[in-house]
Amino acid sequence: MAATGAGVLSPASCFSPLRRRIHAQLQPKVSVAARESVPATVLQSSTTTNGGSHNGRLEKRSEATRVGRKYDSVAKSEGQSSSSSSFGLKDYYEQSIGMMRSDDGGPPRWFSPLECGAPSSDSPLLLFLPELVKLIERTVRSENHRSPSRPIYLVGESLGGCLALAVAARNPDIDLMLILANPATCFSKSQLQPILPFLEIMPEQLHFGMPYLLSLLTGAPLRMVTATVEKGLLPLQQTIGELSKAIIDLSSYLSVLAEVLPGDTLLWKLRMLRSASAYANSRLHAVKARTLILSSGKDQLLPSREEGERLRGILPNCEIRKFSDSNHAILLEDGVDLVTIIKGCSFYRRAKVLDYASDYFPPSPSEFKKMYESCRWIEVATAPVMLSTLENGKIVKGIAGIPSKGPVLFVGYHMLLGLEVISLVSRFWAERNILVRGIAHPMLFEGSNGTVDVSAYDTLRVMGAVPVSGSNFYKLLSLNSHVLLYPGGVREALHRKGEEYKLFWPERSEFVRMAARFGATIIPFGAVGEDDLAQVVFDYEDQMKIPFLKDELEKMREGIAMLRTTVDGEIGNQDPHFPLLLPKLPGRFYYLFGRPIETEGRKLELRDRERTHEMYVEVKSEVERCMAYLKEKRENDPYRNILPRLIYQATHGFDCDVPSFEL
Repeated sequence: MAATGAGVLSPASCFSPLRRRIHAQLQPKVSVAARESVPATVLQSSTTTNGGSHNGRLEKRSEATRVGRKYDSVAKSEGQSSSSSSFGLKDYYEQSIGMMRSDDGGPPRWFSPLECGAPSSDSPLLLFLPELVKLIERTVRSENHRSPSRPIYLVGESLGGCLALAVAARNPDIDLMLILANPATCFSKSQLQPILPFLEIMPEQLHFGMPYLLSLLTGAPLRMVTATVEKGLLPLQQTIGELSKAIIDLSSYLSVLAEVLPGDTLLWKLRMLRSASAYANSRLHAVKARTLILSSGKDQLLPSREEGERLRGILPNCEIRKFSDSNHAILLEDGVDLVTIIKGCSFYRRAKVLDYASDYFPPSPSEFKKMYESCRWIEVATAPVMLSTLENGKIVKGIAGIPSKGPVLFVGYHMLLGLEVISLVSRFWAERNILVRGIAHPMLFEGSNGTVDVSAYDTLRVMGAVPVSGSNFYKLLSLNSHVLLYPGGVREALHRKGEEYKLFWPERSEFVRMAARFGATIIPFGAVGEDDLAQVVFDYEDQMKIPFLKDELEKMREGIAMLRTTVDGEIGNQDPHFPLLLPKLPGRFYYLFGRPIETEGRKLELRDRERTHEMYVEVKSEVERCMAYLKEKRENDPYRNILPRLIYQATHGFDCDVPSFEL
């Protein structure tokens, strides 16, 4: 788990020298147990009274300051800390050998890993829990007394998940946020349950083999060896050398494991798991905290996938994220970043109520790279062409006509399924270091009676999307953000057959006055290309004619917040559904950002309803003009179809910019 997102949370973890055990299977990489024998460059001790280290906090900055930094300088900064953010299982194992072998008889203690960076001044406390309930409870109450307006995050993996639930049940009045990674509340159904009575009667001479067996079940030894292969394509000789070293490390790992986890300690741990599981399950009804469950699909120790679904059905405010290819120690796996998960779930807040606008941290270079690569197929299939308009009215290739300084309001047409958003947001962030924050339907954040998997939209939330509301719109503009608004909303993105490029905007000028209040620059834009990608063959009207599908659509509607309920006609019909599409041989996406419309200094003028409506009509007409321009120009693009583009890329390089029409 990479330690990106420094400053988001104030992390601390807990270690008890009273019972020696292998921590590589119990803790995420942001929480490495602190002992005097561990290098000071890795760990920072903290007291047991306040629950964590609170020095070195990061000064809070406005969004414009945070996002406005140059992308290359951010990448350089992240590159300088890459040695700590790319730690693997072997690295943490090596750094914890002295800790595991030492037994100073001291009390349990909290520690804070330096690898996470300095927290901001108003960041909430995060506690990772492999320890006992009363110690955690004392720390939680102390922190709540010190900062009653901020939430406290409890991250529990396996046994720690049971402890987090127990603390939440015993303290329903404290503002807690629970993150449970493969919680051991399902111990009675696990492969560990039969081992307990067997271990109790097993001769002590045979205990030495049990740590090896449990280690193999977690998958940790295998990951230590395969991590070499996952580094990428290496020369054969270097690969053999790396594998040989990994095997030697593995043998050392297993020998230390057998030393620090003798039979009596293993028996004690299994009994503690059984007790903690029973205790937590008996108190689930008292848990009021918001809960995020991380479930592994290949957990060999616990039935975590099924347990996640069970807990989601019991806990009142619970959501789940599934990791189909992960093993039991999910937080130790490469590619699993807890900070990114928290941001993607909109699970981070600094006060009692989540503020989507200000409780947001832009993606790090590594986060953006990972998200961009997952959506790269859209860029390859559609080869987007972006044009912008300078202040003098000249249309140029690229996005040079977009102001770097906010607030800026993009207003445009929402293509089928909103596919144009991905290329638009990623291109602005990669090329101009401009974070475009979209205003999205609440369905992307709240779900719909389980019929909509909100985890599919985690990437949009990491990139700054917020639920549509007047207050969120106000806050984004007040932060000088670049805001993306689609007046047509769901009705445009899920349009019917034959409605391509038709605007479904309300009659009221909903956004002009708000933009004028902050002097925002309005940039109308058009996007075309959906008709070259797919065709709607079974739309909303067709689905409503089938009783079964009609019932499903009504059920989906009941579970989400509906918009424009007071607007009659098709514009007010914002019912979510999923149209059946007939794919086509991919064409190309085209974007044209029209001439910027300034509102600065026109606040008093635009208080007049007639003036406001005139500007609203101007923006709408400009969007239609941009789409008409693109539809005409694309007819002269020799690379509009994917086949000519592939031929061009085969001769000029796959990552080359494919030309389009002449301006």
